[in-house]
Amino acid sequence: MTQHGSSIIGLKQNAGQFWLLMLITGFVGAMVGLERAVIPKFAETIFHLNRNTAVLSFIVAFGLAKSVANMLMGQLSVRFSRKQLLLAGWLLALPVPWLLFYASSWWWVIAANLLLGFNQGIAWTSSVVMTLDLVGEKQRGFAMGVNEFSGYVAVGLASFLAGYIASATGQITYAFLPGIAFSVTGVIFVLFFLRDTHVHVQAATVQSKIPLLPNVWRDTTWRHINLGPVSLNGFFTKVNDGILWGLLPVVLASKGYSLVQIGFLAGVYPAVWGIGQLFTGKLGDTLSKKHLLSIGMLVQGTAVAALFFADSYTAMLLTLAAVGAGTAMVYPIFNAVVADNTHPSQRSQSLGIFRFWRDFGYVGGAVAAGLFSDMFGVSAVLLGAGLLTISAGIFSQIRMEVSQTVTAS
Repeated sequence: MTQHGSSIIGLKQNAGQFWLLMLITGFVGAMVGLERAVIPKFAETIFHLNRNTAVLSFIVAFGLAKSVANMLMGQLSVRFSRKQLLLAGWLLALPVPWLLFYASSWWWVIAANLLLGFNQGIAWTSSVVMTLDLVGEKQRGFAMGVNEFSGYVAVGLASFLAGYIASATGQITYAFLPGIAFSVTGVIFVLFFLRDTHVHVQAATVQSKIPLLPNVWRDTTWRHINLGPVSLNGFFTKVNDGILWGLLPVVLASKGYSLVQIGFLAGVYPAVWGIGQLFTGKLGDTLSKKHLLSIGMLVQGTAVAALFFADSYTAMLLTLAAVGAGTAMVYPIFNAVVADNTHPSQRSQSLGIFRFWRDFGYVGGAVAAGLFSDMFGVSAVLLGAGLLTISAGIFSQIRMEVSQTVTAS
């Protein structure tokens, strides 16, 4: 517990605001979850587009927007409060379900995904930064685990809900309607119930002994011995997510699975990912973050590569669960390591830059899904992505230091 003026830093001392942030994060995740299971089918049946083309265009739009929004949030946090930025992120989400429901051309879907990307980048990054502001250094891993749990379990549940609604009604566009309630609720919670965390940042700044980064962009991107590997591993984790988001519904449909089955399988991976973080985040507070990160990348990469061999519903289910488990091991560690190695006054900027590179992996994954699957086949893309992920995990094990906080090198 750290006290400074009227501010108190600690999870227990800020429990009400902490759990409100977790609920808000859940609604952020639910917004993107509605698309995961149904967009490829939506493109094919409504707009008569080739699925790979549709997947490439909408995930690239989403990934670019989210990446840029992450970086913008970090820079804008110098001028605007966390709460103002979180509210702005939610206001950008309001048109998304309406654009998807009334879409008269594929460009409406691209526009919706641009807005959704900015919503996800600004709102989720703001939520992460505010969570770190509240809890202090001793419970960062646990706090990030709960934050990501809230968001990605909501992604999985919303994915299943969307598949169910589309199947039950026979109208794919109806799957987007819950997004109206999600976005309005998010705006209300932020506007009327959430408090800003600037006093907590001031308290942490006075106390912190972490040296300032000489150049936040270069140090976070590659130069810092811990931050550079985290940015690289975050990128490849999102490459996998982008590939699975784009190709998994296509692969499952080609195997004859129903929309309900596709929705369930597409939701298993983020659901295990989300639930697992309740445990892996806490481990990060007691064990070496470096080792958890390296092992998690190896598990994740091996499981993604194993999808190459999955030839039954059960095998696909277990392998996707393993991908989720490996991702759960690394995801809360990413944000916690960034916070451990940055001064509080630079934390939001460094997190924004890390999350820029991490979510730029969506673009890499979408390009791989759209181009290489036509050249080499879907299975080869999954195998290649898995091997690259394993390599990134080995690199982090070699380069990173075990200590929680080091100076830039």
